[in-house]
Amino acid sequence: MIVLKATQDKVLSVLQSVAGIVERRHTLPILANVLLRKTGTSVQLTTSDLEIQIRTTAELGGDTGNFTTTIGARKLIDILRTMPSDQTVSLESSQSKVILKGGKSKFTLQTMQAEDFPLVQESANFGPVFSVPQKTLKDLLSQVSFAMAVHDIRYYLNGSLFVAEGKQLSLVATDGHRLAFASATLDVEVPKQEVILPRKTVIELQRLLSDAEGAIEMQFANNQAKFTFDGMEFVTKLVEGKFPDYNRVIPKNHKNSITLGREALLKTLQRTAILTSDKFKGVRLNIDPGSLRVASNNAEQEEAVDELDIDYGGDSIEIGFNVTYLIDALSNMGQDMVKVELSDGNSSALITIPDNTTFKYVVMPMRI
Repeated sequence: MIVLKATQDKVLSVLQSVAGIVERRHTLPILANVLLRKTGTSVQLTTSDLEIQIRTTAELGGDTGNFTTTIGARKLIDILRTMPSDQTVSLESSQSKVILKGGKSKFTLQTMQAEDFPLVQESANFGPVFSVPQKTLKDLLSQVSFAMAVHDIRYYLNGSLFVAEGKQLSLVATDGHRLAFASATLDVEVPKQEVILPRKTVIELQRLLSDAEGAIEMQFANNQAKFTFDGMEFVTKLVEGKFPDYNRVIPKNHKNSITLGREALLKTLQRTAILTSDKFKGVRLNIDPGSLRVASNNAEQEEAVDELDIDYGGDSIEIGFNVTYLIDALSNMGQDMVKVELSDGNSSALITIPDNTTFKYVVMPMRI
């Protein structure tokens, strides 16, 4: 039976849309597979890692029968990638295997039984459905995702706080050394929500969401979220726990502020970062009326010094930072100008966009 028949680019695109969460090595070997469920000429593909499940349906020609199996997702993608994009490929079932054909190539792949594929148990009590533009959510995620913790023992930091209320949608991420906050005003009122999306979910949504026009529908339950967009259904477990009170972390009324070109500051930091020590990544900023001096050194006794002319008449401040934290923030902002607010050499700095309250980035100083 021909399970599906379509051009390589079409099959690959559908597979890649669901395969982002698939781990190559898993305690359950079947989780390395994609569940393929064929009804008529319509094929539904599902992947899972027990906490996230992604499902999409596509019209991929083939025989008009029903068929279900699971196949190694990464292996299938790796083979398809080597074929020309306009080549017609087919997948045929043969006993406990499937045969992938394209041109004069033929691959016989092992399958595992569909009944053994562990689907995520969906919550019975999802709240009301509401939708926001895909681009809005994608932009917010990209403005905060870099500040999420990675494998932190405080598991609630390994993700991003999602807050919806009225016409406001805000996302927050912190790893304890820095905090990123981004918000957007929506055209419609949305139900009040405050949940923590896992790190893997945030990264996957960023990858899948489109910049084009189109909405993403959302529903939340106590421990689960469901997103529907572009013919895909994305179900994820939520992170339990209490996210830190981000409003207390964001400094208010810093008395010294500098407004300067984002690109110029970013390039200066990237240059001085080259000679920081791999372990500490520290740079020293000396801010004086009219000038900002950035310096770094390393264990080989090499040093870098760079200076920017600035329009500043406040206090002289010497302060140290992990340069990666500053570069991350500036690289994820698209604006021409940034505003840096400081109190003294021992307090956290606030980076914002001039005359714009939708993005705030807080970074703790480090001793150098």
